[in-house]
Amino acid sequence: MTAAGGQAEAVAATPETAARGSAGEVFRVFLRLGLTSFGGPVAHLGYFRSEFVARRQWLDEPAYADIVALSQFLPGPSSSQVGISLGILRAGLPGAFAAWLGFTMPSALAMILFGYGVTRIGDLSQAAWLHGLKIVAVAVVANAVWGMARSLCPDRERASVAVGGAILALAVPSAAGQVGAIAAGALIGWALLGRHAGATPSEPLAVHLPRSWSIAAAILFVVLLVGLPLLAAAVPVQPVKLFDAFYRSGSLVFGGGHVVLPLLQAEVVPPGWESNDAVLAGYGAAQAVPGPLFTFAAYLGTVMGPPPNGWLGGAICLVAIFLPSFLLLIGALPFWDALRRQPAVRAALVGVNAAVVGLLLAALYRPVWTSAIFAPADFAIGLVAFLLLALWAVPPWLVVILGAVATQLLVLVIG
Repeated sequence: MTAAGGQAEAVAATPETAARGSAGEVFRVFLRLGLTSFGGPVAHLGYFRSEFVARRQWLDEPAYADIVALSQFLPGPSSSQVGISLGILRAGLPGAFAAWLGFTMPSALAMILFGYGVTRIGDLSQAAWLHGLKIVAVAVVANAVWGMARSLCPDRERASVAVGGAILALAVPSAAGQVGAIAAGALIGWALLGRHAGATPSEPLAVHLPRSWSIAAAILFVVLLVGLPLLAAAVPVQPVKLFDAFYRSGSLVFGGGHVVLPLLQAEVVPPGWESNDAVLAGYGAAQAVPGPLFTFAAYLGTVMGPPPNGWLGGAICLVAIFLPSFLLLIGALPFWDALRRQPAVRAALVGVNAAVVGLLLAALYRPVWTSAIFAPADFAIGLVAFLLLALWAVPPWLVVILGAVATQLLVLVIG
């Protein structure tokens, strides 16, 4: 990034730059991200930061970090929850739907098409261009870690919390390790880092939602979580059982898309809704598309044995697995803004934000680095991609394309 770019990145979002926008604007931006955001949920957070903090300045770095922290506390797809939150902040409830639709639609359509039998393109797992996308994801995550660390871990105390969080996440590679790192960061922040909390934010998060809607959404989340299994037992029809299975998966999974895949496998294979081979084929395809990994649910609904299946089954499963995130965020965001302005909570958030940087740092190594960097040529392409992102301020979508093309060309030249 140029010096001017670095200054721009450090500028906080003012009330003017953070003004309310339209759902159409939100949809257009997130549709482009949905078409180009390869690399999984951690990379998505890097893409979002580049687009909405550094470039468009819809919000500042601390506010973005607070939203990321909230998404880590809630079950469900963390990157999609951040996107939905950004949509709410920009354009209210229509903005939330627009952000989700734009970011989710490309991969959901791709997974439904794959479910209809678009397998003649062959095994994508060995495609050179796909490997190039994974390499670019390394650069995207590294750039996000670098940028957030400069802002959120500028001293040795917070840097130590970040490193400790990374070590814990690597030592306990599960949702327990992530939640433990965040909880430890919150405790350390509350006890020791209050002096770094800074002044209470002068501008609240622009949550364009009535409190009554938030309370209703939280109640509806619990009612559906408890009531759907009872309804499925009392009225054992396939649509109800299908909606219940995928709603529970979206409500109870911590750790993002890679964790939900085996959970869904356990939901659909034992009852005989589909074969294990079909599930594994969809899992492979999910790695090859941009956007959230939770769109794997659309594939499962499409290839389901008992009806509803096809595009209708895919739509039911997709809505069911994402609905908990909508309800939780609508319920939590207005109260989260009030909580983050309390001195004790702000001190805890100092530690939480440092721990989030540590989680990103751990994810940079595993699974992002370990699934992409296998040879010196891979490392070289990753370095160039990081240079373009961090110092030349090249748009991430263009770096994605260049990384895929460069890897494909390298394979053709070297053989």
